[in-house]
Amino acid sequence: MTAAAPPPAALRARPRRRTSSPRSLLGSALWFLAPFAALLAVWAAVVAATGVPMRIFPQVTDVVRALFEMTASGELFVHLGASLRRVLIGSALAIVTALPFGVALGASPRLSAFFAPLLRFSVALAGIAWIPIATLWLGYGDGAVIFIVWNAMFFALTYNTVLGVRRIPLPLLRAARSMGTGRLRMFWEVLLPGALPSVVTGLRVGLGYGWRGLVAAEIIATSAGLGYALFLAQKTFSTDVIIASMVIIGLLWLAMDRLLLAPLERRTVQRWGMTAGVS
Repeated sequence: MTAAAPPPAALRARPRRRTSSPRSLLGSALWFLAPFAALLAVWAAVVAATGVPMRIFPQVTDVVRALFEMTASGELFVHLGASLRRVLIGSALAIVTALPFGVALGASPRLSAFFAPLLRFSVALAGIAWIPIATLWLGYGDGAVIFIVWNAMFFALTYNTVLGVRRIPLPLLRAARSMGTGRLRMFWEVLLPGALPSVVTGLRVGLGYGWRGLVAAEIIATSAGLGYALFLAQKTFSTDVIIASMVIIGLLWLAMDRLLLAPLERRTVQRWGMTAGVS
């Protein structure tokens, strides 16, 4: 007897995609929110037990009241709009400048060796350390803050882009060159797509650095934004507004990371055949 031939590829069973049930999604959401609920409970209990005055540290209800007052007065939307506008512009500038530079460094060992010491030197100074000179160059306003966001993101994006280009298999690069691929086509069709998983990871990390730089720069260099709201509340000893502004900053970044950046990174990694998990 001869062994039966394997079924055609079209008839073979394909692995099913895992689908999350509503119950599992709800469980994941509750588990994600659990530490925040615990923090709020401890916060409320400690403030109530110690009787610390609101000027030193507010109660949870005081912060909630401050959030409602900021929303009702429209102050929250003014600061939120200013901060988001600066983050978007600074992020766009960082992407436009860091990606070509990172690809060039990753593709050229000589260029990488030349700029490596300068990049290592600049990493320690990226972001907040540039605020004083940024205000001297660009004055107090959007220009200085956007520069800080760009500066904070640029090096993280560049570094991860270099790593992504260097991880592209060498046979793939040789095959593209043997087919007469030009530099521009090599950039768009080989180098950038091959580095994309690392680029998205760098965007996620860099945007976190940029957000911190934004808040610090707004405290010093502008008259609107979430960072400025912190500074203004400190001058009037409004600790409830200070904590409320901090909560808004944290929630906004958390929403951006979990709803936009993490799914983008996960899909990019899956699209290009990587198997490492993304949290």
